[in-house]
Amino acid sequence: MPDPSRPFDVHCAAVRTRLRASGIGRAGPGSVSWTINGEIVVVAGWGRALLLQLAHPLVAAGVNDHSRFRAGLTTRFTRLQSTVRAMRALTFGNDNEAIAAAARINVIHDRVFGQLDGQRGTFPAGTTYSAHATDLLCWVHATLIDSIPRAYELLVGPLSTAERERYCEEAAVMEPLLDLPAGTVPRTPQMLEAYMRDGLESGVLAITDTSRALARAVLFPPGWRLLWPLFRPVQLLTLGLLPPAIRDAYGFQWTAKDARALVRWTTAVRRMRRVVPPVAREWPSARRRRGSAQTVAPASARLGV
Repeated sequence: MPDPSRPFDVHCAAVRTRLRASGIGRAGPGSVSWTINGEIVVVAGWGRALLLQLAHPLVAAGVNDHSRFRAGLTTRFTRLQSTVRAMRALTFGNDNEAIAAAARINVIHDRVFGQLDGQRGTFPAGTTYSAHATDLLCWVHATLIDSIPRAYELLVGPLSTAERERYCEEAAVMEPLLDLPAGTVPRTPQMLEAYMRDGLESGVLAITDTSRALARAVLFPPGWRLLWPLFRPVQLLTLGLLPPAIRDAYGFQWTAKDARALVRWTTAVRRMRRVVPPVAREWPSARRRRGSAQTVAPASARLGV
């Protein structure tokens, strides 16, 4: 059972030790991770990832029992800001910032454990779950590295085979950051595709009533129509990119009209992005770190470093 009393500084030390021992370098300026994750619009891909995560009964139980997904819009946006802040630190922060972000995630995971109060899919009542469980962490991570590039290609532009391969390779740094065993994270698009396919076909995933309630809270929270221009494209992108069997199991309809609306929205976003300056479409932390690297590089070259 996880130890919920482990302090933040203990986690920081553990993450730092694992990162050094792993030999896995963090991606930096010019990497595919920075290119993809630097675009603010790819956050729209998180919806698909989240609904795939909630399709796992143990993940859904952990979220339902230990999160505030059904809170109002204000709380929801506060939570989103916290998630975005962690992502930015993990991707664009220096080593200390990334280690601290990973440690905070691990502190939260320490508190997320419990057991099912009833049958959920193939999992009987009494089955225990933990946010530190390797299979659950790997599934959550895989849904993200599968979904975010899809959103990038729809809303920004195509990725080459080499870029997709590099993105998977760079994502392996999450193993030492989140205490996953070495080799757990799929290293290639082919491995990722096989892993996702196995997950969808294994029978482990099951859309429960809890999953459905959480999914509706994610896509259609109370008052969402007040922010229709923000929520509508995310709803369309999420449902349009979900595997049809998962979407149907959630009870969401997808019509030809919805498909046409998705094309209109994605086309509009791509066109708008082309005329919006980088300061409005990229994360500030990505621009700052990229600028710092460009400033330092010439000096290093002159010194022969």
